[in-house]
Amino acid sequence: MEDKQKETADFEQTDAAEAYLDADQPIETSDSEEKEETVEATEEQQRISELETRLADTENRLLRVQADYENFKRRTREDNAAQLKYKSQSLLTQLLPALDNFERALDVKVEDPQAASVLQGVEMVHRQLLEAMKSEGLEVIDSQGAAFDPNLHQAVMQVQDEEYESNVVVETLQKGYKLKDRVIRPAMVKVNQ
Repeated sequence: MEDKQKETADFEQTDAAEAYLDADQPIETSDSEEKEETVEATEEQQRISELETRLADTENRLLRVQADYENFKRRTREDNAAQLKYKSQSLLTQLLPALDNFERALDVKVEDPQAASVLQGVEMVHRQLLEAMKSEGLEVIDSQGAAFDPNLHQAVMQVQDEEYESNVVVETLQKGYKLKDRVIRPAMVKVNQ
């Protein structure tokens, strides 16, 4: 009987130990699950952080592309406006020698009535040509008696004249012209020293 009591006591101890171990295991499993959940949460946080960084980079690139596109559109508009503004520059530049020849022809003094009639016709054509060129934006650079400006004038001669101040245009040898605000031919001038 004592053996049976010992066996029963051993059996009860074994059952108690197993119950204790069984009670411990869920606690360990719970810790391990918490660790796994923490690891998963950390990984998710990293992933979210990476995605937020990528999103911020993508938004930044998008804003830069939009800004570049707006700059491109603005430059294109400005280029088109400049092209329209100066569209007739090539034609006007080619017509300037003809205008100079008309002015030389008008400087001729004639006494014959027939020559005077021809000269009057040349003057009318000159006036029409000049008006057409002015309607396109051509302006004569006024240089007689003006201060010498290297942006508007081309000095081909220097003279010493007491009547004029230093660095003043004494005589215009060839008229200069501007198209709106752009010089297409500087005036050739004599300048006082």
